[in-house]
Amino acid sequence: MTITIAHLGPPGTYTEQAAIFYLNQLTKSTGVEAILCPYPSIAQTLGAVDANSALLAVVPVENSIEGSVTMTLDTLWLLNNLQIQMGLVMPIAHMLISCAASLEDIKIVYSHPQALSQCQGWLEQFLPTVELIPSNSTTEALLKLQHNLTTAAISSQRAAQLYNLPILASGINDYPENFTRFWVVSQTHKAFTLQTDFKKASYSSLAFSLPANLPGALVKALQVFAHLDINLSRIESRPTKRSLGEYLFFIDAEADVSEPQMQSALAELSERTELLKIFGSYNVLQFS
Repeated sequence: MTITIAHLGPPGTYTEQAAIFYLNQLTKSTGVEAILCPYPSIAQTLGAVDANSALLAVVPVENSIEGSVTMTLDTLWLLNNLQIQMGLVMPIAHMLISCAASLEDIKIVYSHPQALSQCQGWLEQFLPTVELIPSNSTTEALLKLQHNLTTAAISSQRAAQLYNLPILASGINDYPENFTRFWVVSQTHKAFTLQTDFKKASYSSLAFSLPANLPGALVKALQVFAHLDINLSRIESRPTKRSLGEYLFFIDAEADVSEPQMQSALAELSERTELLKIFGSYNVLQFS
């Protein structure tokens, strides 16, 4: 059996590295073979699973320095038939890649907005006058570098090797403890994941909107978890895009949705929210 795993491309992105790690674990666990398919954006990556063009997608959801990847959250909310199968946590080390002779020759630096932000302090110190241009991924601009000796890109060591490009500076992220969390996502009715030793899932992710922007509305929703002694490891708000001041709330709870306490919490929460979406329960694998 061969399956397709969608990820943010072009080849060489951190998301592709996460997808390769998951693929290797999957093959070892189940014997299933997989094909990696790069897509130009996170939205298109998740859309490929929604449209049956891929069985699984690997998408970044949160960085330890810059916080949530909003495109992932927004797209997951918009698509109604996706479920999280697994979480992956990967250390991130950024490199400045360029064909320029020295840092003094660089006028433009390209990268994904998250990578640019994660290296902001280094850039201000060593390249204070360069133009920073966001791109869809950390590898999108790499093909431009050989044709312009005044440009650079922030990407990974693996990407530099893949594209046979020189590294001018290594480990340029502002904080050494830089990790990104990814989700492995499938359609709800096409669940396919690793065989693991976990007896139950460690996390459940969900999101909800409130019926009205009234005092105490959010507190009443969150109190459901406190009363049932369920810890929330992440709470994130995102605009509903309907009206200024209206928000969606994304939550990670440290419980499996199949547990009685979580079932009770979700039943109460559904009565206090306008729309509730449960994205699934899952465990998290750390890169070894």
